[in-house]
Amino acid sequence: MRRRFKPAKLQRIDDILQKTLKKHHIPLKTEDRHLRDVWVQAVGPKIAAQTQPDTIKRNCLFVKVANSAWIQSLHFMKEDIINKFNLLHQNNPVKDIFFAIGEISPPAAEKKDPFFIAGEMPALKSRDKKMIERSLATVADEELRDILKRAMTKEITRRRMMEKQQDR
Repeated sequence: MRRRFKPAKLQRIDDILQKTLKKHHIPLKTEDRHLRDVWVQAVGPKIAAQTQPDTIKRNCLFVKVANSAWIQSLHFMKEDIINKFNLLHQNNPVKDIFFAIGEISPPAAEKKDPFFIAGEMPALKSRDKKMIERSLATVADEELRDILKRAMTKEITRRRMMEKQQDR
C-alpha cells in the first residue's frame, strides 16, 4: 500500500529566515532596540522575559508571547500595560495590543562569561598578538580569519583571567 503524501505545515517566511540565521549564528537585528527597552520598563523584567515586542502598526502593538497561559494573563493587564507603555513611548501612542505565540529570543546582554568582568579584561601582550598574526597568516578567507582571530583572542584572554584567579 502506498503512503499518502502529508503536506507540511505552512510556516511564515520570516520565522524560517530567523531560525536559519540563528542556526548559523548570523545576527539579525529585526527588533527595534528602543521598543524593546520601553517594553521592559512598562511590563517589568518577569513579563519581559516571556514576551517580546514585535512591531507597531496603525497604533497597535504586536507582541510575541511564550505560551497561551501568558497570553491569558496579559489580556487581564492589557489596559495597564497600554497606559504604562504610552507614558514611556509618547512619540507613537498605542491604542491596542495584540498578543500572539512566538519564539522569544533572550536579550544579547544576558550572556555573561564568568571570567570576563567589566573593566577587568586584560589586554593581550604583544607576543600574543604576534602569535595570533603568525598563526592566521596562511588563512586565505578574510571572514574566517576574522572569526579565528576573535576566538583566539577570547581564549587567550580567558586563560589569562583563569591564571589571575588561581593566583589569588
